[in-house]
Amino acid sequence: MRIEEGTPLSRFTTLGTGGPARALARPENLDELEQSLVFARQHELPVATIGLGSNLLVADEGFDGLVLKLCGDLARAEVRDDLLIVGGGAPNAVCLHRARAAGLGGFEFACAIPGTAGGGVRMNAGAYGGDWARVLERALVVDERGPAWRTGAELGLTYRHSDLGQGEVVARVEFRLVERPVAEIKAIIGELQAKRKADQPTNKRTFGSVFKNPQHELTAGRMLEACGLKGHRIGGAQISGRHANFIENAGGARTADAIALMAEAARRAAERYGVELEHEVELLGSLPVPTPSE
Repeated sequence: MRIEEGTPLSRFTTLGTGGPARALARPENLDELEQSLVFARQHELPVATIGLGSNLLVADEGFDGLVLKLCGDLARAEVRDDLLIVGGGAPNAVCLHRARAAGLGGFEFACAIPGTAGGGVRMNAGAYGGDWARVLERALVVDERGPAWRTGAELGLTYRHSDLGQGEVVARVEFRLVERPVAEIKAIIGELQAKRKADQPTNKRTFGSVFKNPQHELTAGRMLEACGLKGHRIGGAQISGRHANFIENAGGARTADAIALMAEAARRAAERYGVELEHEVELLGSLPVPTPSE
């Protein structure tokens, strides 16, 4: 299997920032995935999986490790009875299309999550009252010891979190869904997509939600809006004027600009509300986010 060197990761992130990967592999099946992990172990490289790059910030200096982009069989989706069986690299839109065509509901919320099935497992992705934990039957996780199936409980799925560690790759996912009329599924999807379009900057380059919602009466977005951060800009990155929990590439943004905005947002939230916001976006490379106390 071909290993690419020095590939710019900005090509794969939805914000359009990030430096090169030391190595990049595009495994298409389990054998190639395991070969990739062997390569990483032999060269003592950390491993990261990049899906659609929609919940990811990559350091401007890049990532000194092996980046995996799952393709081929590891990005396909099919339905068997009430199971939606997909590769870890399968886009959520493809998964949802397969489920809808088969008259299976319960995955409609994923229309608001522009990522992959495997990425959804890693962060227990969710939106509009649904999340992976509610529909996940099991996931096939591959690491240097080989593949093993894990249930949601074994994955430790909680709010926007799993116990998956560095070097553990979600190769396949099984979702247990329910029979639902296709027209009803389409109606639910249409309603959620309209809501997302009205509330979020869907026509801008962003990496999705910046912070998890805190244990507070205000959501992260409402809190940051009240802090006067809508439209606040550092370099080429700008907090969205539509939703304050999104950062847009306003032109020529660097990852460092987005990190600086995150630090400022966290500082203001702590100062005004006494809340320490926790970032939802995944960070790749050397990217320490300053805390309000620093």
